[in-house]
Formats: sequence, C-alpha cells, structure tokens
Amino acid sequence: MAARSPTVTSLPGVRVGHATAADGSSGVTVLRFSVAAPTVVDVRGGASATYDTASLALEATFGRRWGLFFSGGSLFGLDAAAGLRERILEEGGGHKAFRVGPRIAPVSGAALFDLGERARALPDYRALGYEAAAAADRRPVASGRVGAGAGATVAKYHGRRFAAPGGVGSAAHRVPGLGRVGVLAAANSVGAIRDPATGTWLAGARIPGRGLVPPTLPRRPRRLCAGTNLVAVVTDAPVTRGELQRIAVMAQTGLARAVVPVNTATDGDVVFASTTREPRRSAERRGGERADALGAVAAELVAHALARAVAIDAR
Repeated sequence: MAARSPTVTSLPGVRVGHATAADGSSGVTVLRFSVAAPTVVDVRGGASATYDTASLALEATFGRRWGLFFSGGSLFGLDAAAGLRERILEEGGGHKAFRVGPRIAPVSGAALFDLGERARALPDYRALGYEAAAAADRRPVASGRVGAGAGATVAKYHGRRFAAPGGVGSAAHRVPGLGRVGVLAAANSVGAIRDPATGTWLAGARIPGRGLVPPTLPRRPRRLCAGTNLVAVVTDAPVTRGELQRIAVMAQTGLARAVVPVNTATDGDVVFASTTREPRRSAERRGGERADALGAVAAELVAHALARAVAIDAR
C-alpha cells in the first residue's frame, strides 16, 4: 500500500524497492542512491546483524554507499547484499577502486530476525536483493507487510505467540533553509509501537481474554525473543560525515518515542544516515547547529515511520 504523505523517495536521487518471498514469510527492501552517498551508522541494539558497517566509521578511509538494504532472515538475509550490488553494477553504477581494476559498488545493510520456531525453507536472499534493487523507483514507498517487513513482528515482550504484525514505513519533511529529510524504517521490535502524537498503542501484545496488554514488566519469559528496528535517514543537505553521525545519534531517540522497550539485549537496532549532496561546511553561529536541526526532525520522522509501518494492521 502506498503512503499518502511524503516518503523518503521524495528526495532527489533516492529510490526504494521491495521484494517479498513467495510464501510471504520474509523479504528484502533496498534504498538506492543515484551516486555513492556519504553514509554513517549508529548501532544501539544488543544483537545486530549487519553488512560492511565497520568502514562507515568516521575514522575509516571510505564511507560512501551506492545502496542500503534491510532484509529478513537474520544472518541469512545478509546475502541480499550480493544481489543489490549485482543489479547496481549491471545498470552502470559503481566506480573503480583507486581508478584501477573492475568496478565496485559498496553497499551496506542490516537484517532483522523473522525466523519462526519451526524450521522452514529459507528464501534466496541474494535473489530477493536483486529483485528489490530492480524494482526500486521513486514512487511513494509502500508500507506495511512488504519487503523486509513481510515477516516482521512487534511487541514480543510476552513471547512470540502474542506478538503483533510489524512492517515497513517511511516519512519525509522539508526543513526550511536547510533541506529535506527522509526516513525508511522496518519495525520488528521486542517492544510495542505507539503513536508518537497521541501515545495510543498501535501494536502491542494481545493475550486472549485481556486484549492489548501494554509493555509493563511481564514475568520472566522462558525464551528470549529476538527483534530489531532498522532505520535509514537520508538528507539532501550538504552535511559532513561528522554531522551525519550526530543526525544518526539523534534519530535513535525517535525509536524511544515509538517503541517500548527499545534497544534491548535481543534487539538489533541500527540507524544509517546518508546525504545525497557533497559535504560542505556551513557558516554556523554555533558548532553543530545544522546537524541539530536536521537530527531533531529525523527523530520525529523515525517515530512516524515506525507508526506507519504497523498502522495498516492496527486499523
């Protein structure tokens, strides 16, 4: 289902595509840039599954990406990177490393845990990554149980059998005088999801005879439940990678506005932040002014994107 309000694809040079497994149990969502975009990452969850994030550190030599991916399948889902990269190179993207040798297309991504307790055949995540990359376009991002959100669940604090459906959501906003900010998010948390504007619970554990049970402290579960919220923040403001890091840190607070509890030991919460413009220093009255303004908006958009990810199933 396409979102009615702006999504991350309203930013120039940004495309998003979904691919869902035939049985609807999992999938992949990719975000593509028209040129390699300066990118950073901020990891707060205790059980992340990520692909090529070490080279996104501020002290690393290279920190640009041609695309990002979110996938289901936990560690198996990281195979989606190969499919995304293959499609980018086929379309003429990528660049030569040190101007020699074959073209390369650096990508990064993260996977969420949507594996059931019963064994089932896993989809080909490389193929899904390729399919999602091929489907990427600038139409408003479809939200809900598609792509990486197809098999996602939230509100697992009373166990998986009482969990609610998760999904994918997106939101965007123009910051006057600075530029646009867009967010893509996949909700698959241990915690419940609430409306950041009203505080109403949109998705929580539902126990027969009790209805929706808010995330108060339950008795200790027999088995820990894995989750993960995956977020990509994109701006067209010409910020530096240092500013991107501040934006990513501030965007993490958006998770806390919508997800309770958040950043648990069994969540793999990850936030990527990218800019589609060449970095340029600004004449600020105080250091960090530009990053603070963009980061504050990013935090709000993260909360709204997560709410949108589950709102279709909440109605």
